[in-house]
Amino acid sequence: MSPQLVKRQPAPFELSISRLIDAPRRKIFRAWTEPALLVQWWGPHGMTTPECEMDLWVGGQFRTLMRAPDGSEYPTMGVFLEIVAPERLVFTDAFIPGWIPSGKPFMSAEVTLEDQGGKTLYTARAMHWSEEDRQAHEAMGFHDGWGQSLDRLVTLVTEGMPD
Repeated sequence: MSPQLVKRQPAPFELSISRLIDAPRRKIFRAWTEPALLVQWWGPHGMTTPECEMDLWVGGQFRTLMRAPDGSEYPTMGVFLEIVAPERLVFTDAFIPGWIPSGKPFMSAEVTLEDQGGKTLYTARAMHWSEEDRQAHEAMGFHDGWGQSLDRLVTLVTEGMPD
């Protein structure tokens, strides 16, 4: 078994969400790594993502701007730590491009895509730097927000995206 597919123990300050998706993992990986696709599903229902930039290499930028219906904006910026197509993505907000510390790291994220006979077991893990950050993320609506984003991702890869 390759190292990226080894079942990991939960991190001390982790939140996660998993779902079996009726789509091949290559499509889901594309939806995660092509900005024109990511902007179609990133964020909870009612949110838009008018900006997305990605440099798909270790140390490359991962930047999004989500916008709420009331006009509030939620920027994120970080770097990719690991990219194993089409199995795994890991990124963090602990650094900005150039490996410059971000000042206030909140979390690192890991997305794994496990082949299940043409379907994909999707798991997204948000690993926080402290229990306080984990609790804050949960209070912000992690499960609902990431779940709604996942609903939008599933719709894209099963209905709105060519093979």
